[in-house]
Amino acid sequence: MTETPAQTPAETPAPAPARGPVTSASYSVTVRLAADGDPATIGRIATAVGSAGGAVTAIDVVESRSDGLTVDVTCSAADATHSEEVVAALDALDDVHVRKVSDRTFLLHLGGKIEVGSKVPLKTRDDLSMAYTPGVARVCLALVDHPEDVRRLTIKGNTVAVVTDGSAVLGLGDIGPGAAMPVMEGKAALFKRFADIDAWPICLDTQDVDEIVRTVELIAPGFGGINLEDIAAPRCFEIEARLREKLDIPVFHDDQHGTAIVALAALRNALRVVDKRLEDVRVVVAGGGAAGTAIVSLLLEAGAQHVLVWDREGILRPDDDRLSPAKRELAARTNPACRSGELPDALVGADVFIGVSAGNVLPVEALAGMAERAIVFPMANPTPEVDPVRARPYCAVVASGRSDLPNQINNVLAFPGVFRGLLDAKATEIRPGMLLAAADALAAVVRDDQLNANYIIPSVFDAAATEAVAHAVAESARQAPGATVQLDEDRLPV
Repeated sequence: MTETPAQTPAETPAPAPARGPVTSASYSVTVRLAADGDPATIGRIATAVGSAGGAVTAIDVVESRSDGLTVDVTCSAADATHSEEVVAALDALDDVHVRKVSDRTFLLHLGGKIEVGSKVPLKTRDDLSMAYTPGVARVCLALVDHPEDVRRLTIKGNTVAVVTDGSAVLGLGDIGPGAAMPVMEGKAALFKRFADIDAWPICLDTQDVDEIVRTVELIAPGFGGINLEDIAAPRCFEIEARLREKLDIPVFHDDQHGTAIVALAALRNALRVVDKRLEDVRVVVAGGGAAGTAIVSLLLEAGAQHVLVWDREGILRPDDDRLSPAKRELAARTNPACRSGELPDALVGADVFIGVSAGNVLPVEALAGMAERAIVFPMANPTPEVDPVRARPYCAVVASGRSDLPNQINNVLAFPGVFRGLLDAKATEIRPGMLLAAADALAAVVRDDQLNANYIIPSVFDAAATEAVAHAVAESARQAPGATVQLDEDRLPV
C-alpha cells in the first residue's frame, strides 16, 4: 500500500477569507424574477434571501399578469460570493426563474461618477460674448498684468488635481491608472459633496518619479492644490517632497496625511475615554509604508513619546540591514534601543494599536497582552489586521476603517476640510502645524456629552467636521510665517 505523503506548508490550501458579519450596499444586487401568480410567492422570495444570509431592501412588482408576476428584488450581501449564493437560492425556488441580475455598484459607475457643468448661463449672444470671445480676452489681458488674480477670476482658486499612478490603490495594490479611475472619480465626488471643491482625476501612465513630478509641475497652473493619491511607498515620499519644493500651491498626500489626521483625532478622543495621556501611552503602529510613516510623524509631532513600528521585517530596528532607507529612518525615530520581535511581542504592555498594514496579520489572542483599557484601531482595508468585532472583549475602545461598525476612521473626515481651508487662505504650502490643527479641530467636534467608547469620531455626514477642519487649517495657514498676503476681494483687476 502506497502511503500518501503529507502536504508541505506550501501545499496546504489557503483558508477561505472570513465573511463579514453584516451585509453591505457595496455588494447589493437587483434580481429580476419571473414568478407564478401565487400570493405566497413574494413571501417565499423574501424568505429565500433571508435563509441565504442576505438582506432584502426592496421588492417591486414590475409587471402583473393573470398567469404570473415580474418582480425586482433588491438585496445586499456580505461579499461577491455571498451575493451569488443569494441569487442561487432565489433561482432554486419552484416556479421562480431568474431573468437578470444587476450589480447596483456597477450600475452606479456606468458612464463615470462626475461631470463638468457650467456655472454661468449660455443662452444668448450676450452670454457668449462675455463668457467667451471677445469678452474673455479682456480677462486674459488683465491676468497678464495681475497674475495674482488667477485664483479669483478662474477655477484655479477652487480646483484640486487628484493625482495617481495606480500603484497602491486601496488594498488592491498596483492595478494601473485605468483601473484606478473609479477611485479617483470617487475622490473628486467627495471633494464636491463635502467641501464644494471642484476636483479632477489625473491618472498617469507612468511610475517614474521624474516623469510624475514633471507632469504635475506642468499642469499645476490650472489647480489650487495637488492631492496625491494611491502612490506606493517609498516613491510617494520623494514625489511629495519634490513637488512641495517646486510648486507654489499646497501638495497633500491623502494616504499619508489624511489618514494621520483622522487617526490622531480619533486617538485623542479615545484617550479621553480611557483617561490616559498621549505623552504616557505606548503605541504600536503596524505598517511602515506611507500611512504608517505619516501617522508616526504626526503622533511624534503631537507629543507621543513611546512608539514602535512593525512591518513584514518585524519590529523595525535601525540596525536592520534589510530595511529600505525610509523604513530605517522611521526605525531610528521610534526604536533607538533596537527592540526586536514580531507584532505580538510589540503589543505586550502596549496601550494603543494602530494598524495600516494588511488583513488578518494579528491573532486576536495577542490583544490579551496589551495594557488595561487598551485602544485598538485595525484600519487596513478592505480587511482589517484583526476582526474589530472579535477584538472588543480585549480592549476598551475599537475603531476601524469599516462603515458598518462604530468609530469609522475615514479620510473623508479630513481631506475636504483641509483643502477647503488651504484654498480659502490662498495657502502656498501645507505645514505640520496645519495637520495638527486639523486633527485637534476634528477631535473637538465630538462634545464631552457625546463622547463614549462607541463614539470617538464624528460621522462623515456631520457638516460640522468639514467646517471645523477648514476653519482650523485656514487660520493656521494665515498665521504661518511667510503666509500669503490676502488679496483685496473688492479690487477689480482693471
